[in-house]
Amino acid sequence: MKVELAKTAGFCFGVKRAVDTVYRQIEAHPDSPIYTYGPIIHNEEVIKDMKKHGVKVIGSAEELENLDSGIVIIRSHGVAKEVYDLLTEKGLTCVDATCPFVKKIHKIVQEQSAQGAHIVVIGNSEHPEVQGIKGWSGNDVTVIQTVEEAKSFQLKNKKQKLCVVSQTTFNYNKFKDIVEIIEKKRYDILVLNTICSATKERQEEARDIAKRVDAMIVIGDKRSSNTRKLFEICSNACADTYYIQTLDDFDMNQLRSVETVGITAGASTPKKIIEEVQNNVRINF
Repeated sequence: MKVELAKTAGFCFGVKRAVDTVYRQIEAHPDSPIYTYGPIIHNEEVIKDMKKHGVKVIGSAEELENLDSGIVIIRSHGVAKEVYDLLTEKGLTCVDATCPFVKKIHKIVQEQSAQGAHIVVIGNSEHPEVQGIKGWSGNDVTVIQTVEEAKSFQLKNKKQKLCVVSQTTFNYNKFKDIVEIIEKKRYDILVLNTICSATKERQEEARDIAKRVDAMIVIGDKRSSNTRKLFEICSNACADTYYIQTLDDFDMNQLRSVETVGITAGASTPKKIIEEVQNNVRINF
């Protein structure tokens, strides 16, 4: 059997930076309570290991209110401005592990909002990255995820400027489709493609591999937005596409009748898990 592993599989720059930040804080402050505001990345195995080292996850501003001391690390997805304000008010040590590409979006929407623009975020409104972006956009903000939502979108004041940004892990082709619909409405519009270049490259490589293999394995946490999009892209190109978190989730018998297998992984999937899957596929076949 031929096994092809995507070159772009695994930790992206922002995720590696965030994970490394947590372990540096653990090493530098062994006696201090360490918290992350939300899971530092969307990977259950990584979060479990951090918990073994004493790192606790804060799930809300209310939990943050109850802290009197410790180090709070901002997750890679970023958070709303009000969280930073609360950390300052509480006098807690803040270590910011927000992905620089996400941080750039925060700056854009904050500046555009201050100039009176209506902000449109193309992405999943339930995703923490999008929630964080909304928190820098003031009150005049709309989240659009589907073509249908784009078609029904209307500005109350048609003379108002419109600023469009994207969740960094959004599907690039869907982003283009949604933007095209909004542009036809003839608003005074500024479109900024803020999809991370690493995300776009990962999606394109996954699609190319899926087109030429008999089966495709996509590795990543079930909560990972970018992994879910990889699975969607690969499924459209290869009927036998499997979404797993670890090797334990996969039944090797599913590959008995195939000759070529492609493997890719989300941006928050550790190298160790990818290698374990790749090595076991090669050993068994």
